[in-house]
Amino acid sequence: MINALRVAATGMSAQQKNVDVLSNNIANISTTAFKRSEAAFTDLMYMNEVAVGATTSAQGTLAPTGAQLGLGVRLGSTYRVLTQGAVEETGDTFSMAIQGRGFFEVTLPDGERAFTRDGNFRINENGDLVNKDGYSFEPNINIPEDAINITITPRGQVSGQVNEQTVDFGEIQLVMFQNEAGLEALGENLLRETEVSGTPTVVDPGDDGAGTVLQGFIERSNVDPVQEITKLITAQRAYELNSRVISTADEMLSAVNQIR
Repeated sequence: MINALRVAATGMSAQQKNVDVLSNNIANISTTAFKRSEAAFTDLMYMNEVAVGATTSAQGTLAPTGAQLGLGVRLGSTYRVLTQGAVEETGDTFSMAIQGRGFFEVTLPDGERAFTRDGNFRINENGDLVNKDGYSFEPNINIPEDAINITITPRGQVSGQVNEQTVDFGEIQLVMFQNEAGLEALGENLLRETEVSGTPTVVDPGDDGAGTVLQGFIERSNVDPVQEITKLITAQRAYELNSRVISTADEMLSAVNQIR
């Protein structure tokens, strides 16, 4: 019964972590280009009361299944679900959504590379394309002060009119990873390369499996509120069941203590 207490405690701890993951998804339901996370659990080690295939008689018969008692559960991993979020029109010239795979690249103040699908870009005081925090877009794109009718094509070409002449200001490029789920979240809608994500590959929009760019749109979160609430209720019920196991084991221990 002591094992039952410990096993149920691991179950409660696991469901608490599950609720933590779900609550973060729900909290970010309106976060631009947010990708929901899933918690994956794994069972713990087992005690072998009777080993599988153990000899059960002098005639050499073997136990076909054995008897194993599990010791609970733990959080194995959390993984980011990278399905496309719905795109929403903003009408802003420098808002961009990626339709398909890929990430935008920005340079952090310390010079480190970071990656995002948040397409809320703006022009800073120097005319450079930057994200909402002022981090420089890569490759650098500069828009002259007197430029008008700026367009960004699905293939990433940025152009506009200066003194009634069409001028090319640069090209939006996307970054691809072999294992996108292996990127590390930094907060502020930014991700960082890791050893397991693979090295970043810079591609033109629409090439080599990369998505295309939609000007005047942003990508919304891929969190489904109905799905998340359903999972939250399931996690709550699982937590309650584990707490019921603890109560039952406690009652059994109390009964044993009362034997005279």
